[in-house]
Amino acid sequence: MNEQIIARHWLPLIAPKAAPVLATSTVLILARIWNANGAEHSVGNAVLMAALSLAAGAAGVFASVGYAGDKVIAGTAFAASGALAFTGIAGYADGLSLPLLLWVLATVAAYGLAARYWRTDRRTTVAHERHTAERRAEHAHIERVTAIEAGAQIETARAGAAYAEQLATALLTRAALPGFNPQALAEAGLPQLPATDQEAA
Repeated sequence: MNEQIIARHWLPLIAPKAAPVLATSTVLILARIWNANGAEHSVGNAVLMAALSLAAGAAGVFASVGYAGDKVIAGTAFAASGALAFTGIAGYADGLSLPLLLWVLATVAAYGLAARYWRTDRRTTVAHERHTAERRAEHAHIERVTAIEAGAQIETARAGAAYAEQLATALLTRAALPGFNPQALAEAGLPQLPATDQEAA
């Protein structure tokens, strides 16, 4: 079967790969803007961000334990906890060396976590494509076998029709011959043709 080839745009392909660095860069930029607007060496802001980070981490722990644990909620909570901690430190610290170091570490960690999900998604996609290809090959084989069987039946029917037509032509030709006598054939011991319905009548 001919399938339509779809050329995908480069932006949807590269967007998931750029999401971790965009997220960490956005947090760094917002933290430095917050730093420039009064968060530098502000103990109250640091305590607030630490409390929010601990609360998000605790929510992640509670979401990941037990039989009803949800990996998506737990991962989101832990990511929020890390982002809040990163924001608090980047907003509290003076200078760019520590925030940039934390940005590099956060970006590497984000890509490490994302790579795991990308591999899982890739395996799922490859397995689905393989299963689809196997099903298509199986259906194509069944279609070929069915077409061959149908062709054989058609050829058999044609051969039978041709034989019947030739037999009828031979019988008509024999009956039209001058001097043909079915009684003489019967007396000679040759097999007699079965009587038709008209002869029986």
